[in-house]
Amino acid sequence: MNLHVRASKAIAAGYRITGISTVIDPIFLKVRFLSLLSYSLRFCNHNQAPTPAPLSDSHFQYLVSQIVKEKPWALDRDSSVPERFRPLIFQPELFLRVLESIQNFPRVALRFFWWAQGQQGFNRSEFAFCSILEILAKNNLMKSAHSVMERVVDMNLHGIADVLIDGYVRLDVAVKLLDCLLWIYTERSMIEHFLLTFDRMIRSELLPDVKNCNRILRVLRDNDMVSEAREVYRVMNEVGIKPTVVTYNTLLDSYCKQGVVQQALDLLSEMQSKGCAPNDVTYNVLINGLSRKGELQRAKELIEEMIDLGLKISAYTYNPLIRGFFEKGLLDEAIKLGEEMQTRGVLPMVSTYNTYLYGLCEHGKVEYARQRLVEMTERDLAPDIVSYNTLIYGYCRLGNLKDAAILFHELRCRNLVPSVVTYNILADGLCRLGDLESAQQLKNEMISQGFQPDVFTYTILVNGACKVGNLSLAQEFFEEMLHRGLKPDCFAYTTQILCEMKLGNKSTAFSLQEEMVGKGFPLNLIVYNVLVDGLCKIRDLEGACELLQKMVCDGPAPDHVTYTSIIHAHLEVGHLRKAREIFHEMLSKGLSSTVVTYTVLIHEHADRGRLALAFMYFSEMQEKGVLPNVVTYNALINGFCKARRLDLAYNFFNEMEEKGIVPNKYTYTIVIDENCNIGNWPEALRLYRQMLDKGIEPDSCTHSALLKQLGKDYKLQALQSFENLIRGCQQPLEEIMCSAKNLLLLLQQLNGLLNQALKMVCWDAALSMQNAGGQCAAEEQCENGRVWLCRQMGRTKAAEFIAELIEPWLMVNGFLINMNIKAVCKKPAQYKVVSKVKQALRALIKNQIIHKQLRNSRMHDHLRFEESFLKLEAMELVYVNFHYFYALLKAVANFRTPDELSSGDAICHIVF
Repeated sequence: MNLHVRASKAIAAGYRITGISTVIDPIFLKVRFLSLLSYSLRFCNHNQAPTPAPLSDSHFQYLVSQIVKEKPWALDRDSSVPERFRPLIFQPELFLRVLESIQNFPRVALRFFWWAQGQQGFNRSEFAFCSILEILAKNNLMKSAHSVMERVVDMNLHGIADVLIDGYVRLDVAVKLLDCLLWIYTERSMIEHFLLTFDRMIRSELLPDVKNCNRILRVLRDNDMVSEAREVYRVMNEVGIKPTVVTYNTLLDSYCKQGVVQQALDLLSEMQSKGCAPNDVTYNVLINGLSRKGELQRAKELIEEMIDLGLKISAYTYNPLIRGFFEKGLLDEAIKLGEEMQTRGVLPMVSTYNTYLYGLCEHGKVEYARQRLVEMTERDLAPDIVSYNTLIYGYCRLGNLKDAAILFHELRCRNLVPSVVTYNILADGLCRLGDLESAQQLKNEMISQGFQPDVFTYTILVNGACKVGNLSLAQEFFEEMLHRGLKPDCFAYTTQILCEMKLGNKSTAFSLQEEMVGKGFPLNLIVYNVLVDGLCKIRDLEGACELLQKMVCDGPAPDHVTYTSIIHAHLEVGHLRKAREIFHEMLSKGLSSTVVTYTVLIHEHADRGRLALAFMYFSEMQEKGVLPNVVTYNALINGFCKARRLDLAYNFFNEMEEKGIVPNKYTYTIVIDENCNIGNWPEALRLYRQMLDKGIEPDSCTHSALLKQLGKDYKLQALQSFENLIRGCQQPLEEIMCSAKNLLLLLQQLNGLLNQALKMVCWDAALSMQNAGGQCAAEEQCENGRVWLCRQMGRTKAAEFIAELIEPWLMVNGFLINMNIKAVCKKPAQYKVVSKVKQALRALIKNQIIHKQLRNSRMHDHLRFEESFLKLEAMELVYVNFHYFYALLKAVANFRTPDELSSGDAICHIVF
């Protein structure tokens, strides 16, 4: 068929050259085409037996007309071909002649065509379809023509555009049908085809309808093809296709989505200069674009312009601006804008409230967001699943899983169906708290409810397992995701690469990187930063620097995060000069250093006694407009404390408070520790109480700083200081008694206690399996036990076995607490072990078994507290001192005289 088409074109071209006719009659082309086609068919069938003389065209015309009129079901698409109609199916030229002969009966022709093209052996050519399309277009049956053209596209007969453009049909019909073809291409987002057809039409001076141009612009906008959209708009103006307000709005939206807001504003001016009045959609698009770009004042001015022009303002006008204020942290302005909106008679929609919910939750104002949810229901607006997902997300970010669970139940009561996103948000909240077991249970519940976990679900679980150090479980999640047939996205790959680097599996991590590239995921900056940081963590500084150079040469260009990772790694191994060189290289590349980069430099230099350099970086960062944070100040204060320059440490302590930077528990612990080191106990206690007054919770490090010096020579002076403090506070007897008894609460707060207990448990399990004996205190034997246990069971199984031995061990083997030994698992990642330790410690404290350690020493029963404190001299581990204190406090709880109370309660006030 292509041969015949080319032949027709050649004939037309020949006539143009000889000057016989400048315009070829389409009828002539059809007749000539049919003659060629008939000749080719006769030539192909010259060896076949002669057939009977065919029926005339008029006879076929009569048959088709009568059957369609009298028995329309006879020409159903699925009906078989009657013997007398076979020539119509197998002889294309006869079919075209008959179809043309019934063109005055377009519906008959259409029914005949649909029947014929559905028969086996029918020649479905561009010309056959073009013939019926011409009949339909001439009779303005464009809906039917649209259906036929869809069939053309389905069959990939894209050459029909050439047939139409090359003059096979009348000019006006060709334009109609080409517009129909363009419409279908845009409906299906067939960008290459509609751009090619648009270009050919323009070159042939067949101008498409402006509505089709608008559809083209819309598809290009949706696919972020701004330059192509701009070119289509330019061509429209060039050939005289007058843009409408829809044209401008579509192009404006395209500019705004790309962030080129100034071009959008210029287009608005051009639109107005050409006499095309903007409507409310125009302004809404511009306000949205300006708000996304952060130009909020200009966006507000456009709202005033809308009001001046008498255009309708709606929630769609205000929503982007409200979101923009929230994104900039301007919460008050966002709320005021909502009030202004209602003052002007614009009622908020569900989407407006969802904007408020998200903005408030992002800034930790979850309770205010909850009030907005109540306000929605009072206005008879039904919160949707997005509303609840947003609030659940807000509570999960704050670690408040209790209220998140209440909302989860509430949305079900409102007959809302939780989505996969809902489950993912809850799973992420649980993983943030380290509760991986509950996150797994939630995933299983999700499956039981008919929801299939997606890539985000598994990525959250992999990331959660990595954060708690359970890297083997992270690998299991990743493999389960692959087993379910889910294809990891870029973030899933990045998370797994991070996990492998933490495990030290450098080769596996780089294999995943190659797999990413093979799957079509570009290696972005985040992936490179994960790899660089991972190499730095395993001290492969050479590999990290090589990767940095590769980024510099091939891209993506390294950023401050990349350089900071390498700088930090060099600082940690003592390569201070090299770290400074890399820092200056970063600056020479035009990268701005952040507070993190400067803090890393300040911390390591101050920690190593290079206080002058540390202070230089501190001054330099402020000169460059980089504001220090609490971590920066902590690094400096720690350095000055180590150098015994407590006066300078206090200067920075006061300076940070003056600048509105609130000291945290680490700031206080550093200063408390140094005051304890120099024996300034009253000041240490003052700082401790100041912490509590400010609502800053001390941790085990704070308590360690307070308690560690009790074994030194000034312990008696320290005790005297506490006794004087107690006598001067005029505290009632009942409160002192209560304080003594509530030491149990303090013990539960000592987080370091948990890790220490786990170490002891691991060692005791090793000793038990080796049958090393009950009173063994030799570190060498413990090391043998550890090695034996790990060889026999492997690290993971050993940890699970140890978990079963924790509680009995705590009951019987308290003597091992005083052993200064190492742990079997340097990174105790098994959450089951940690959970068992917590349970065992609660049982241990509840049953008051710890005092067994001092059963043979009855000094505390006779109130010989000074001698009891002397016993602490032999205890090297600060975390084990609580055993001794607990035994003493059991006796304190039975005190009756004021003198006894003052002496005994001094112990309590060491930590309260």
